[in-house]
Amino acid sequence: MKILITGGAGYIGTELTHQLLQDPAVTEIIIYDNLSRKNFNLFLGHNKLPDQRIKFVLGDILDSYKLRKVIAEVDVVYHLAAKVLTTFSNDDPHMFEQVNHWGSAELSYALENSKVQKVVYLSSSSVYGASEEQIEEDTPPQPRTYYGISKHNGEKMISRLSDRMQTYVIRCGNVYGYNRSLRFDAVINKFMFDAHFTNRITVQGSGLQQRAFVHIDKVGRDLANLININLTPGVFNLVDKNLSIMDVADAVKDIYPNLEMLFILQDRKSRTLFINPNNKLSAVSVYPAVSLTDELQDFSKQFTFRPSGYYK
Repeated sequence: MKILITGGAGYIGTELTHQLLQDPAVTEIIIYDNLSRKNFNLFLGHNKLPDQRIKFVLGDILDSYKLRKVIAEVDVVYHLAAKVLTTFSNDDPHMFEQVNHWGSAELSYALENSKVQKVVYLSSSSVYGASEEQIEEDTPPQPRTYYGISKHNGEKMISRLSDRMQTYVIRCGNVYGYNRSLRFDAVINKFMFDAHFTNRITVQGSGLQQRAFVHIDKVGRDLANLININLTPGVFNLVDKNLSIMDVADAVKDIYPNLEMLFILQDRKSRTLFINPNNKLSAVSVYPAVSLTDELQDFSKQFTFRPSGYYK
């Protein structure tokens, strides 16, 4: 089985690559990435990947000619390439539309006449916008950010292929946890870095705003599992825990008892979102239930040193 991962050098792509390499049925993985986020960690380190099954293609998701050439070789496509939401990045609607919407459109055009049997599109829980009610997989999307709108448009581009191949749209929660390509602009990862090296974290807003989170290990394992299980194609939520920012901060403080918390913009109203973790994908998940504290305790062990003076 030959697999293409667009955006494969990123945070999630790195984990997915590791998980897919555990499957002997996978004969080749093509990592297609333009390295715009300077994601070089996949290519480095002492824990070498079995390179005979991995091929790297430096390419842009908007390069239709190169996409068609690569897609002609594969059986399964994981579409992870995206302009991701980071702090203050909602001010860039054009780039979100170009990459997340029209990039997905270019991919869908390339897939139309290919031999690909299955395509998995990694969307985002941002398509739901904000809600005080519990979100289910059949809840109509109401995106409120440029990022969420662009990801929802990307879903439409991939879903239109459902009469030609198996299409899976995976609406992923906020990802956290250690791997070699981790992002420190994700809230839990940033809290862990700041707590470990500065002994202080900054909480924006009241801290009561709630989000749906999912550990990077669960994301990688559940996505890789999609090539082997008999799951009816459709739209799925990929979440594990619903937590307020204060829940996260308290869990970090359990690991770093002397942690200082700085609260800013406490009067700012922040959106909240609660997604039912008991969904169709969780029913076939291969990731065991692990507490947030245990996950973060393992995370803290990955740092190379602990600064003197901050801890007893």
